[in-house]
Amino acid sequence: MGKLEFKRHRRLRHSANIRSMVRETHLHVEDFIYPLFIVEGVNEKNEVSSMPGVFQISLDLLKEELDEIVNLGIKSVILFGVPKEKDDCGTGAFHDHGIVQEATREVKKHYPELLVVADTCLCEYTDHGHCGVVENGYVLNDESLGLLVKTAISQAKAGADIIAPSNMMDGFVAAIRQGLDEEGFEHIPIMSYAVKYSSAFYGPFRDAANSTPQFGDRKTYQMDPANRMEALREAQSDIEEGADFLIVKPALSYMDIIRDVKNNFNAPIVAYNVSGEYSMIKAAAANGWINEEAIVMEMLTGLKRAGTDIIITYFAKDVAKWLKEARN
Repeated sequence: MGKLEFKRHRRLRHSANIRSMVRETHLHVEDFIYPLFIVEGVNEKNEVSSMPGVFQISLDLLKEELDEIVNLGIKSVILFGVPKEKDDCGTGAFHDHGIVQEATREVKKHYPELLVVADTCLCEYTDHGHCGVVENGYVLNDESLGLLVKTAISQAKAGADIIAPSNMMDGFVAAIRQGLDEEGFEHIPIMSYAVKYSSAFYGPFRDAANSTPQFGDRKTYQMDPANRMEALREAQSDIEEGADFLIVKPALSYMDIIRDVKNNFNAPIVAYNVSGEYSMIKAAAANGWINEEAIVMEMLTGLKRAGTDIIITYFAKDVAKWLKEARN
């Protein structure tokens, strides 16, 4: 054989310590936001059938859950409310003693430094399950904005650190930013669900939040999964209107979108690792088909490599434990 000339890339993979030394992407517990589903009632801790390890928790049991979260080093939670009563305009979303508002106060009472992100939407609170005001079977855009503003203000008054509007109404960031500012909450950032696709991956979440639409679907306000350039238009609008963070949702099937948004906007990018992505892995692991820890770590590392700064994930507690074990 004649003399060959080629690059020896394997030199940097020769041992675990070398691989660790040159690793480009790292997961940290500070990267994660852990979702919590808060229900009304007493002594309620109901496992979501389609999401093993995820629970609906009543306020009286929240402290125990928070103890574990804080002890694992997780710095942020996002709160979703599951009310007992619903109506056509989602009154529970903006009531001063709504379930998310009360949960926020409970978190801040026990752990003032734990960041509370409040999901700002109406779908969990409306009897029709849609994210706004409905008239003749259609979700009205402008008429919904006022209710979203009221919701954001009530959440900020309760102590939420970050407002996260998830409804995908046009102008929702501008309306909420104006409303917060007028009420003296100029310091409260908006974590916008800027790029939210109408996805089949949301199914298990609707079991957890009891938010399944009672008619139709959300395709008139959430994005078509086939569209890429539209994501940049949506993100651009939200930045111009005052968004401080940009969420891409779902995550795993939209890494190209995450990278596009990261490349085009100088703002923290948040990926929502959604319920369907969680449930698929849990089901496969339960059947012994995959190594759950290896799959989850690879998936979340991939999201960071794609450009994510922050990850909302139901795996946050598991990953925090695995990272702690790796350090020890």
